[in-house]
Amino acid sequence: MQKIAIVCVTNDLVTDQRVHKTCLTLQKCGFFTIEVGRMLPESLPLQRPYVTKRFKLCFRKGPQFYAEYNIRLFFYLLFAKVDLIFANDLDTLPAAFLAAKIRRKKIIYDTHEYFTETPELVHRPKVQAIWQKIENFIFPKLQVIITVNDSIAELYKKKYNKNLQVVRNIPPTYIPPRLKTRKELDLPENKHILILQGTGINKDRGAEEVLTAMQYLQNCILLIIGSGDVLPALQKMTKELKLENKVIFKTKMPFEELRQYTCNSDLGLAIDKDTNLNYHFSLPNKLFDYIHAGIPVLASDLPELKKIINRYDIGYFLQNHDPKNIAATIEYIFENAERYKTVKSNTEKAREKLCWENEEKNLLQIIQQYSSKNLHC
Repeated sequence: MQKIAIVCVTNDLVTDQRVHKTCLTLQKCGFFTIEVGRMLPESLPLQRPYVTKRFKLCFRKGPQFYAEYNIRLFFYLLFAKVDLIFANDLDTLPAAFLAAKIRRKKIIYDTHEYFTETPELVHRPKVQAIWQKIENFIFPKLQVIITVNDSIAELYKKKYNKNLQVVRNIPPTYIPPRLKTRKELDLPENKHILILQGTGINKDRGAEEVLTAMQYLQNCILLIIGSGDVLPALQKMTKELKLENKVIFKTKMPFEELRQYTCNSDLGLAIDKDTNLNYHFSLPNKLFDYIHAGIPVLASDLPELKKIINRYDIGYFLQNHDPKNIAATIEYIFENAERYKTVKSNTEKAREKLCWENEEKNLLQIIQQYSSKNLHC
């Protein structure tokens, strides 16, 4: 009989490419795969080669949401046919761990970030303390834990004396069947396009500063695609600074559609601020998306970003987040055309190495080894 894996997330499944890739890898390992998340009023329809289930919840955020989601998830996992539970991030772990414990099922935990040190928690110590207690209780009891880069793996090792497996969130090789023109995408054809994309355009990601910098840039357009907490503030700033002709907002969209916009851009922005441990050691998904789209990167001078950018020479670094410095750095990039051409060319070489086809081998090995062992929670 085919084994069943249930993959748990708190998002609406639409744009989470890491978890989508995980589901496909589980299928390669012979699992019948079910991905579980939540349904939002604005959620797009899904077409996936595996089963998806999205809970309709009463609450959208805050403690009520996390409590409601974990209760719903726990009872679903308690009665569903399942052999392996795959929990993504700390906000799914209470329900996943408890169900696995009661039913003596295998569980794999994939932590996509250093969760308890995110800016949403470090500024709310009481809430942070609750999540920290949850992590302290469950984390030492887990047998297989995955994370997104070496730095975060090392942080958890020091904290819990646990060896984590690293699987970076690198996209698969994908070239659009036909690349749309800027005109078709309603983008200006005679401007340099700066793109900031992602589902976590939140506080301290550098978005406010780069938007302010657009006041000092005359031949550039800032394209912001995705979702996040600061988007309403960014839209308000755009009106207040009278930058409507320099800033374009697009809502989150399917991966294939997003790639069209990224490929038509000139510079990808990954300018998180060094305000917390999670950002300090982050390796943003958008870095690899920019590489695969063949565009150079302007990034913060952070350890994991520096490691990739320096190794492949595919970008530039921002020394500080002063808007005038950001503008001057961008002007320098485009004024030095030969250097820009070299950096852009290097993204092609980096793409050959930094692709999911190579990275997936790590995840395949983890799943195959663990699923073959007689281990349970």
